[in-house]
Amino acid sequence: MPTTVLATKVFAPARRPQLVARPRLIDRLDAALDPGRRLTLISAPAGFGKTTLVTDWIEHTTRRQLATRVAWLSLDDGDNDLPRLLTHLVAALQGLEEDLGCEALGLLHGTLALPVEASLTALINDVAQTAGQIVLVLDDYHVIDAQPVHEAMTFLLDHLPPQLHLVVASRSDPPLPLSRLRTRDELVELRAADLRFTPDEAMSFLNQVMGLGLSTPDVDALETRTEGWIAGLQLVALSLRGHVDVSGFIGAFTGSNRFVLDYLVDEVLQHQPSHVRAFLLHTAVLDRLAAPLCDAVTVRTDSAAMLENLDRGNLFVIALDDQREWSRYHHLFADMLRARLRSEEPELIPVLHRRASDWYERHDLAEDAVRHALAAQDFDHAAHLMELALPAMRRNRQDTMLLGWLAALPDDVVRRSAVLSVFYGWRLMVSGDLDAVEDRLDDAERALAAGSTPDADNEELRTLPMTLAIYRASLAQARGDAAGTAQHAQRALEMAGPGAHLSRGAAAGFLGLAAWANGEIEPGLRTFSEAVRSLRAAGNLADALSGTIVLADMWLAAGRPDRARGLYEAALREATAHGDADGTALPLPTADLHVGLSELDRELGNLAGATQHLETAKALGERAEMTENRHRWFLAMARIREADGDPDGAISLLDQAERLYVRGFFPDVRPIAAMRARIRITQGKLSEAADWARERGLPAMDDLSYLREFDHLTLVRLLIAQHRSHPDAGTIREAVGLLGRLHEAATQSARSGSLLEIAMLQALAHQAQGDLARALDALERALGQTPEPGGYGRLLLDEGEPMVSLLHAADERGRLGDHARRMLRARTPSEDASDQVTPPSAVGLSERELQVLRLLNSTLSGPEIARELFVSLNTFRSHTKHIFTKLDVNSRPAAVSRARERGLL
Repeated sequence: MPTTVLATKVFAPARRPQLVARPRLIDRLDAALDPGRRLTLISAPAGFGKTTLVTDWIEHTTRRQLATRVAWLSLDDGDNDLPRLLTHLVAALQGLEEDLGCEALGLLHGTLALPVEASLTALINDVAQTAGQIVLVLDDYHVIDAQPVHEAMTFLLDHLPPQLHLVVASRSDPPLPLSRLRTRDELVELRAADLRFTPDEAMSFLNQVMGLGLSTPDVDALETRTEGWIAGLQLVALSLRGHVDVSGFIGAFTGSNRFVLDYLVDEVLQHQPSHVRAFLLHTAVLDRLAAPLCDAVTVRTDSAAMLENLDRGNLFVIALDDQREWSRYHHLFADMLRARLRSEEPELIPVLHRRASDWYERHDLAEDAVRHALAAQDFDHAAHLMELALPAMRRNRQDTMLLGWLAALPDDVVRRSAVLSVFYGWRLMVSGDLDAVEDRLDDAERALAAGSTPDADNEELRTLPMTLAIYRASLAQARGDAAGTAQHAQRALEMAGPGAHLSRGAAAGFLGLAAWANGEIEPGLRTFSEAVRSLRAAGNLADALSGTIVLADMWLAAGRPDRARGLYEAALREATAHGDADGTALPLPTADLHVGLSELDRELGNLAGATQHLETAKALGERAEMTENRHRWFLAMARIREADGDPDGAISLLDQAERLYVRGFFPDVRPIAAMRARIRITQGKLSEAADWARERGLPAMDDLSYLREFDHLTLVRLLIAQHRSHPDAGTIREAVGLLGRLHEAATQSARSGSLLEIAMLQALAHQAQGDLARALDALERALGQTPEPGGYGRLLLDEGEPMVSLLHAADERGRLGDHARRMLRARTPSEDASDQVTPPSAVGLSERELQVLRLLNSTLSGPEIARELFVSLNTFRSHTKHIFTKLDVNSRPAAVSRARERGLL
């Protein structure tokens, strides 16, 4: 008996009046009609807009290509009956031509039981006789599970006439010869990744179609949360109606939202067989899916086949690698599954997490093992896993993760673990709560004495006594107790065996820091260099490279900026070689090294180079920074702003640096509050600087230690400025006397960097007294304190016009060296224009290039010329390259010869 045709099945859904324009997808569907293409497959989970896209494409296609006609068939469960399906298929085609497929229907419903291929052959022959192109759309093909239907569609595809193109929209991949069609380039595919809304499309949908008027950050957050899932965005729009706090709602939006939950349960979960439904719910506790892991969690052996079926069925499974070994659920789908699991089987959740934790532990995946143990609330086991993971985490500087773990454990569990108590103390130190640190270290010693951590093979437990001593050294240093720092560090070093490289490195490091805090630069350099070598031997490259920053600061204090730069550049090359090009593959201090180079460039007067280093550091992001150094970026940028004449901007950056500064890592030899006071002094805000001095208890004549030196030198600047503002012989005598005592202390420790600054301030103090002769003597002494005075250019020039006038006076009396003279010219080029006028034959050479050219005609090496000009070596090389190009030469001697020919030298 002939099947009654349901007219609604063969009518294409009406195109919605308001749609998001998707030209990128329309173009791809248009390309599917090229000759030779047989099938277009649109395969994606529920709610990705498959039907909407096809109806929109039909509108475009029929309007632009009059010869293309479209037949539509919406499939349902009843179409698993092959005769019924073919009857409706013919009916869809007869909507285009009334006589099309009549013979096929006769054969299908005739009295003779002929094979279905006979009817399909007749239909194919009919279509082959038509004029123009026909597109046959089969919507919702995922409802078909009858093998005879799949075989009939395969026959149709294999014998498809060139006039007919088949479009299949489905939530799962149909069992059709897709691989064969793909290989022959006869298949066009659109999948969830293609259909998902882009950020721009999401913006258009939410604000133009749904009329919500959301901000760009809110739209971006929703697009990320829904992963471009169109139905999800629509459900969000419905949920937002009536909400005043839009941003708050968006931040809390998950798959357990009522609308999303109802949709996914009705459209997806309820249609699954019980064994599939159970698999989905029980694996929802996992962030990543792999067959062996799923087997362990679900206690079954068919997870590989199950995951393959889920993927083929488009059940919101997203592949995470090309081999499809790892995958995950769509975030909102996973949220829904977890909400359902909490509702139906809450008692099973900790069991599932513990199984996952055990699997990850067996496969040495500590991070995941700990996370699932915490989720199972198996805190003792989580603590045990953390103890085992700590050595590798310390080597790799996974500080943030470690802090998060410790915060997730109950306090009593932490206190029972000697190892974790120590590192909880470190967490408190990082947060700045120094008073609570000692209590945690006491907890660790009690737990260690009680033997509460029985795992004798635990590396951290074996080295815990040394670690405790090292942390007590750190605590002493944070409190400014250099003697206590050295005492605890020496105790740790004595306990460490020859092969305990990590402990020896840390202990030697604190001994070096204690020496630095005492102003003993040479012993500090020697001991801290030994520490770095031990860290390298321990395989702790991150800390070894981070130690570069400490060594560079010490070399600056020793008056050797060239050694500091060499260390930075070598460390940066090594960090880049061990990481990605952006420095983020390993947790290495790449950004911190750029910050250090920025500080050196600024001191040379190369503000452009200094700024570029900071921009690079910022682009690398926090992953390329060490916790203890994050404040230094703001310090370096503040110094640049100060040099650029923006003192208020510099103060704001110092405030940010102060919020990020963490005590306990390095001696505070340049307190941020004193740096802020120096800027206030240059601004003439002397009362604010005086308030700072009173708060710091200055002058502290009974404490002229190196840790107070920066404060005292800042106070000297204040006294000189106060005398200039309101001349007072007592004030300036106080400054001169304090400088004398500071000079004596710095001389005893051979701190050339300190001696340079002290002598410079002595020159300014004598100038303020009106004693120019003594001022010039002090200035000459300052410039002779270090073998590399050129590396401290900004130190002098930041003192402003008084220093500039003093330098001019020294120059007029022939008491200024070449490097200082060139520094002065760089500061005031107009006053030295007589020897910088570009002759007619020098057209094309800038004034700076002429300076470089004159120095090329000397015995100075390239690095020496760079120091003379107060620029980096790279900047000097750039100038040289430009000179060679403009003079049409390729070597220094040739450049000098050509310059002489043209009268430039």
